[in-house]
Amino acid sequence: MSFDRRDMLMGVGAIFGAALAAPLQKALAAEAVATVVPGYIASRTIFTAAQRSDVAAISERIIPTTDTPGAIAAGVPGFIEMMLADWYEAGDRDEFLTGLTVIDGFCTGQHVKSFAALAPAEQDAVLTCAMNGMMPGLATGFFEHCRQMVILGYYTSEIGCRQERIYLPLPGRYDGHYPYPGKVFSS
Repeated sequence: MSFDRRDMLMGVGAIFGAALAAPLQKALAAEAVATVVPGYIASRTIFTAAQRSDVAAISERIIPTTDTPGAIAAGVPGFIEMMLADWYEAGDRDEFLTGLTVIDGFCTGQHVKSFAALAPAEQDAVLTCAMNGMMPGLATGFFEHCRQMVILGYYTSEIGCRQERIYLPLPGRYDGHYPYPGKVFSS
């Protein structure tokens, strides 16, 4: 006796009927929304609106839009929130959020504006200060940690893999005489 997959699925559909159709429709709709919005979806909200704006502004200053899309277009702020919500231990997450608070407090004290509200040149000056360890109260290595998260989020996004780099899916054929185009390959 052989089973045909289509017959089996029709039988399961007849048994479960409407109870199966509604959750499937909801799941398919959620998947469609997730593919339209670039980036990542965290299981829970970690950032306040101000922190989300600051993370987006920091990300865009680290990988700005040039001839290729920048960090915001690649969904890096969503990636960072997803990493903090779903993968970081509570202590590490709190340390990152404290770093954001210190940067925003520094900006408010120096410029009377949040980081996101500053002009790009002022944002660069603040990030340079953070990078060089000249920001009081900011944990050593916070900027490098933030920078690494932005780079990881960007280059694991579709934009980072397919537009910034040359995408060659594996398995591919070996060609020892392939002309090197000057861009980094990813797969």
